This record gives sequence, C-alpha cells and structure tokens, in this order.
Amino acid sequence: MTSASLKEKPVRVLARLAKQHGVEGWHAMRKDQLIRALVRKAKQGLAPETRRSAARPAAAAAPGRGKPGAAVQAAGAAAVAHSAEVARRIAEARDRLARAKNLTTQAEGGKGKKPARDRMVLMVRGPYWLHAFWEVTPRSVERAQSALGQEWHGARPVLRLLRMENGLQASPSEQVIREIEIHGGVKNWFIDIREAMRCRVEVGYRTAGGRFHALARSNAVSSPAASQSDTLDAHWGEIVDDCDRIYSMSGGFSPENNSTELQELFEERLRRPMVPVASGTVSSTPADDAPEDQLPLGFQLEVDAEMIVYGATRPDAYVTLQGEPVKVHSDGTFRVRVDLPNKRQVIPIVASAPDVAGRQTIVMAVERNTKAMEPYHRDLHEE
Repeated sequence: MTSASLKEKPVRVLARLAKQHGVEGWHAMRKDQLIRALVRKAKQGLAPETRRSAARPAAAAAPGRGKPGAAVQAAGAAAVAHSAEVARRIAEARDRLARAKNLTTQAEGGKGKKPARDRMVLMVRGPYWLHAFWEVTPRSVERAQSALGQEWHGARPVLRLLRMENGLQASPSEQVIREIEIHGGVKNWFIDIREAMRCRVEVGYRTAGGRFHALARSNAVSSPAASQSDTLDAHWGEIVDDCDRIYSMSGGFSPENNSTELQELFEERLRRPMVPVASGTVSSTPADDAPEDQLPLGFQLEVDAEMIVYGATRPDAYVTLQGEPVKVHSDGTFRVRVDLPNKRQVIPIVASAPDVAGRQTIVMAVERNTKAMEPYHRDLHEE
C-alpha cells in the first residue's frame, strides 16, 4: 500500500479502507488526509484483508500437503530425530573414552575368569627391551576413581618406568625416568631402554595436575649389558627354549627377589615349575646302571654358543643372511646373531644396491665341535 496507488482510488474507497483499518475520524477526513492515515497504518502492520490475501497464494502453492500444521509437525519430528542422533553420538564417545580409561583386565578370548588380585611382572627380554605384564581387578579401578575424585575425569592411564638407585623398592631413591600413556584392553607392553639399569615399573592413573595413583607395582630387574644379548622374542611360545635365561635376567633366581608373581606367571604360561639352579636339583635323573664316574656331581653345567655377524655397506643397500633380510642402520652397519649348532654350516651374506645392476656375496663357513668331558670326582675329606 503506497501513496501512489491510493491516489488513484476514489474517496469512497479510501473511506472504506480507513474504516476497515480502524482509522479514527476517517469520516471527517479529506482525500489527502485519508491517504496519509492509510500509509501510516500500512507501516504499522498489514491489514487483516492483506494478510488473508497473502496467505491464499501460499496455500494454493502447496496443494495436497494436508493441514497447515503438517509442516510444523514435520519440522518438529526432524528436530527430535536430530537430537536423538546427537545424543547417540555423545553416548558412543563417552563409551569409547570409558573403555580407553578402564584398565580392568579382561579374560583372554572373552572366556574364563577375571583376575582375583592385582599383580604386575617385569621381565628382561634383552639389553634394550623390557616386557611388562599386569592384571588389574575392577575393584582397584573403582578405588582409583574414588581416590582421585574430581581429578578422575582428566586422568590418563600410564605406565611408569622407575630407575632404582639401590635395592629398596618404593624408596626416595627411585627416579621416574619415563611415563608411557597406555589404554584399556591391554595387559602387555614392551619398553625400550637405552642403557643397563636396575628398575621396575608401575601401572596406574596420572591426573592433569601430575598426581599419580598406582594400581600395581612390579618386581625389580637389572637389564644386562649390550654385549650379552640383543634379541627380542615377542610371544610366549617363542621363548620356551630360552625361558630359563629370561627368567634369570628378570631376577627369578636371585635370592634378593622376594616377589612370587614372576615365578607364578612363568609357571602359568609355560606350564612347568621354575626350579632355581641353586637348589641343587638337576633337570634329569641318571640311569641306575650308569658308571659311578659318570654320575652328576650335584650341580648342573650347560654350555651353548651363538655367533654375532657384523659388517658395513651402503645405508640404502639390501642385505640378507641365509636368505633372511638384515636391518641396515643409517651409517651402513649391520649386526645380527646367528645360532651356532654343534655342526658345520655355511652362511652366505648377500648385498645389493638399488642403483647397481649386480650384487656382492660373502660366504662364511663355521664349524662347532663341543664335547662333554667326564666329571672329575674328588673326596672333600681328603687331606
């Protein structure tokens, strides 16, 4: 409604519009006064007749959609569905965070019983690797949540490596040298170390403020020097032949180790007793008809041998030893341990470079001949 369109209308039409819009004193107004009054009313809001006429095209443009409230109902249903989807995603995210934080040990393969107590074992798997194994009960996680209070929401599960300056555990001389963030659903962790040390580990929760709540602590171990071993065994089934050495390096035969968890774990996994060598028990019983000079002396002596093959080539070279690939370091050097059985063997080492059409081969022939001598018996009471 504009002044130009109203000027074209006669006075009687303007008077009728003024009456419909509720213009006071319209019957005494002239044409120009009626026009100004109608324009003011138009600015204040659409007239009822205008609103009805504007609503008719909208209704005609959407035939067959049902009642006017259907669109509102559809919009409301869409909003409800969106809210439900958002709530579902939030619940899933919270569930993932809860699972990642929960260190409760689950039964292997989803079967069996959960652990009845907390325990943690640290094993030496070489000069550069430690293997931590733990079991945590649901009750311990609940106690940690209660002890941390409001700090629980920001707490993270971690594995701490502690260097021991003396033989006393949980003493002020223990130094935290590394913290490793872990997650729920695991109970094994390999820890790489750079130097020989006496240490132990503990598993628990660390808050955003640095507070630590321990769930379980391990036995103390002393890692060997690099010259003694440089192998890594990843699975229990692969350490059966070497379990006594690993058990010994982990402090199993040490009289200073008063923890029974290491022995329990090895006996559970290997399904055989771990008998200390110092106990005087021998692994095999001699035959009744064996000569007297061949009877064991009451202690055990076993000898084995390994060979270390090392060399140098281009850093980008591909090297194999007996057909197996060998890791070449950034400076071109390589180092690998080789079994040395009691026989003669030929060991080929082959190297090739990506930009050279050819290869170089070096063959090593090695023979081992080990013989057990007859034991020497001496009377301890001889003068």
